[in-house]
Amino acid sequence: MGFGRYLARKVVVYGITFVFAVTLNWLLPRLMPGNPIEAMMSKSGGTANTALIKFYEELYGLNLPLWKQFINFWTSLFHGNLGYSMLYNTPVSGIIRHALPYDVAILLPAILLSWLVGNWLGAIAGKNKKYDRYTMPVFYFLASMPYFWFAMILVYVIGVKLGWLPYSGAYAPDLVPSFSWEFISSFLEHWILPFLSLFIVMIGSWAIGMRNMIIYELEADYVRYLEALGGSEKLMTKHAYRNAILPQVTGLALQLGMVVAGAIATEIVFNYPGIGVLIMNAALNQDYFLLQGAFLVVVVSVLAANFAIDLIYAFIDPRVRASYTEG
Repeated sequence: MGFGRYLARKVVVYGITFVFAVTLNWLLPRLMPGNPIEAMMSKSGGTANTALIKFYEELYGLNLPLWKQFINFWTSLFHGNLGYSMLYNTPVSGIIRHALPYDVAILLPAILLSWLVGNWLGAIAGKNKKYDRYTMPVFYFLASMPYFWFAMILVYVIGVKLGWLPYSGAYAPDLVPSFSWEFISSFLEHWILPFLSLFIVMIGSWAIGMRNMIIYELEADYVRYLEALGGSEKLMTKHAYRNAILPQVTGLALQLGMVVAGAIATEIVFNYPGIGVLIMNAALNQDYFLLQGAFLVVVVSVLAANFAIDLIYAFIDPRVRASYTEG
């Protein structure tokens, strides 16, 4: 019963947050200076005469009062319509559907594998002082390294100088996405460098966080109590690790929430066709509909990840489960 009430409260809180965030994402592009129709016409080389501007404003509904545009936005959203992109001249939902798999293909493996490897290395560093002395400078160096800077190093060294791997796009420009071996092999070759630029940098942050938490937990009173009772080192380490991993799980959820548009700079360096590049292009060209559609995907992914982690905590932390049963 306690868990049911907790779940209902969480649903209400996340629902309110969703409405507020999406409303803000809808409003902010419209507060930007400039006229999106004029920007669209200047990009296409057309003449921005008054009659043509009025026609396009009526076509996209931008001539309506803001309150009516807001109502139309939510009505369309509930019908699964994200609008029509002024930049790409195609439905926003189709653009996002095309770009989303590329974000997931890069960021999801990078986040999960770096989390596993980083926590493993950090746990070893927290227990072994000799190992800690030599590895921590490396971890700090990796954690302080910007993604785009390391990405440019990979492009220059591996892509340009050595010529081992391609460094632009998601696949060869003469190919069409399909399940053929030719396309898959080309996709994997283009995938390696963006993946490495994220995976290697992320390892440092995860390792530092786990190392610090392990050191803290091994000095906690419950570990000292276990030691006084004659508990084995394996048992003490097991309990310390279970408590140390909790903040890392929270960090993992936040990172997974940013699996969409979580590496805009990296995508720009590699010219990778993900949501991050769409957001940049939409902002530069004042494409309201594409910008609010891309931000909607980001908001949903972040909220879904945080909601999931609230539920996961109930299974990995006995203290949280106890609070549910106690109401």
